[in-house]
Amino acid sequence: MNTKYLTFLGVLLAIEIILSFTPLGFIPLGFTNATTVHIPVIIGAIVLGLKAGMILGGAFGVMSVIVATIRPNVTSFVFSPFITIGGIQGNIWSLFIAIVPRIMIGVAAYYTYKLLKSNKLAFIASGIVGSLTNTILVMSCIYLFFGKEFAQASQVEVGTLFRVIIGIIGINGVPEAIVAGIIVTTICTVFKPAFKFKLF
Repeated sequence: MNTKYLTFLGVLLAIEIILSFTPLGFIPLGFTNATTVHIPVIIGAIVLGLKAGMILGGAFGVMSVIVATIRPNVTSFVFSPFITIGGIQGNIWSLFIAIVPRIMIGVAAYYTYKLLKSNKLAFIASGIVGSLTNTILVMSCIYLFFGKEFAQASQVEVGTLFRVIIGIIGINGVPEAIVAGIIVTTICTVFKPAFKFKLF
C-alpha cells in the first residue's frame, strides 16, 4: 500500500460517511430506503482492489447499523439490534443483514471487473452487479430472517411478502443499479488509469 492508495481509500470512506449521514445516502421510501452509499464501495473495488472493496463494504454496513439506530423508520429493526419498532426488536441477524451483503458488494464488483477487463463495459457491468448484489442479498436476508416481522411492519400480508420483496428489488434495485453503472463508469474511467496496483 502506498500513499496514493491510502489517500483514495480515505476519500472514498469520507464520501461514504457524508452520504450515510445526509439525505443523499439513504433516501427513505417509508418501508425501506433507496441507497447510493454502495457506489463508493464499487469504485473502490475496481480502482483499488478486492481488499479495499471489502473494507469499504464493511464500513457501509457499520454505518447502516448506526443510521438505522439513530434515524429509524418502520423497518429499521432489520438493520439494527439496538432498537425496537412497534414491539419488534432487531437481533444478531440484523447485524448480518446490515454488514455481510455490503461486504459482498465489493467482492462481486471486483470479480466482475476482473472477469471482463474491457474498460467501459467492465465498469458498467461492475456497477450494475455490485448494486444488485446489495439489493438482492439484503432483501433475501430480510425475507429469510425477518419475513413475518417485515410483513407486519410494512402492513402487508405474509402470503404476499415474496411478491413485495420482488417488487422492491425491481422498483428500487434496478434503477439503483442503472445509476450505479453510469456513475461508476464515469468516475472509474478517470481514476482507474492512475492506479496500477496489482489486482488482489
